[in-house]
Amino acid sequence: MADRVTVIGWDGSPLTAAARGALGAATLVAGAAHHLALPEVPPAAERIRLGSLPLAARRIAAHRGTAVVLADGDPGFFGVVRTLRAPEYGLEVEVVPAVSSVATAFARAGMPWDDAQVVVAHPRTLRRAVNVCRAHPKVAVLTAPGAGPAELGLLLEGVHRTFVICEELGTEREQVSVVTSDKAADHTWRDPNVVIVIGGPAGAGEGGGWIAGRDPGTGPRGWVQPDASYAVGTAHGPGGTPGGDRGNGPGGAAGGLGEGEKELLRAAQLARLGPRTGDLVWDIGCGAGAFAAEAARAGAAVIAVDHDPAACTRTEGTARRFGVQLQVVCGSAPHVLENLPEPDVVRVGGGGPAVVSAVADRRPRRIVTHAATRDAAERVGRDLTEHGYQVQCALIQSVELDTRAWTETERNVAFLLSGVLPDRAP
Repeated sequence: MADRVTVIGWDGSPLTAAARGALGAATLVAGAAHHLALPEVPPAAERIRLGSLPLAARRIAAHRGTAVVLADGDPGFFGVVRTLRAPEYGLEVEVVPAVSSVATAFARAGMPWDDAQVVVAHPRTLRRAVNVCRAHPKVAVLTAPGAGPAELGLLLEGVHRTFVICEELGTEREQVSVVTSDKAADHTWRDPNVVIVIGGPAGAGEGGGWIAGRDPGTGPRGWVQPDASYAVGTAHGPGGTPGGDRGNGPGGAAGGLGEGEKELLRAAQLARLGPRTGDLVWDIGCGAGAFAAEAARAGAAVIAVDHDPAACTRTEGTARRFGVQLQVVCGSAPHVLENLPEPDVVRVGGGGPAVVSAVADRRPRRIVTHAATRDAAERVGRDLTEHGYQVQCALIQSVELDTRAWTETERNVAFLLSGVLPDRAP
């Protein structure tokens, strides 16, 4: 077993005395090609090109001598330290850090980054990284071959973002480029690179925040907001339901909330879907945008769909008011869904069984909808079951009371249906 493993971060600046001392005593050095070409690497040391980290870790663990691993930036930040410290290798690791590539990228851009989300994109996680870029105004993406700036731009189709692309940071070939997301696929980008994705409302206020990344305290308290937070005017219409034939519009006269948007039903829908950072949520029949805004407040990317231009305008206004990012698509489901990116979870607020069936064909992890009658609920439940979903149904009744006289002011009853795809849960 290796006597000692020292992991040295390299950011292009001269190595520290501690790093030079560790390298001078090394009998094995692992790193990328540009690391192994450093003049400080002892000529007699065994050299390992880093490709598969688990394979390299096993070779280091079997080495009798002193090992050094060279890595770009801070190796403890989405780096090799996590792999090397895995219990199966039994390695004692010492770290000599450097400035992380994310910090360097933001320094080159002249921007603060305490309010940024940081994600790793490789072919397995690219889609979730893109969803974070959809949902948040400032994201740093640590890319990989096959999951770089071009792929990010292609998957962000329909969403405008600005890319600050930092190639080969710390080397003589370092280059920083600024392009719009729709132009990123027109170029060939050199690895390694970091992409800063900017768009939408600003993050922390002028005085700065108090927690790195997304401030969980932003906006009003509560997982769901009172109906009055979204209603424009006082009249409330019936809203479209999956058992009806009103299409995928919001219903509701004079800008009121439809039945499918009421506070308690909305809370139950959010609880069943559990939207989170990295998810893409479809909200079909978005109405006033109440559910869409609250899913976005949970950190998810949201595409809100409605056939009514007035509903789309209201949803955009709701997003601005609550400071969240939404993509609003105006069109009739199910046809408008064909070109949308794959969802993780879906709320069907209207459109009938045909829309629920079309959504189930896309195989999201979870689907939630509601129906006004038992017959409609049974139709939707059967269809979800035939698509392989495990179905739950609950009859939800909410009664609003005037607490001055404790008299009933409004009553809402709906069948809440949810489907979970077992092979994609959670």
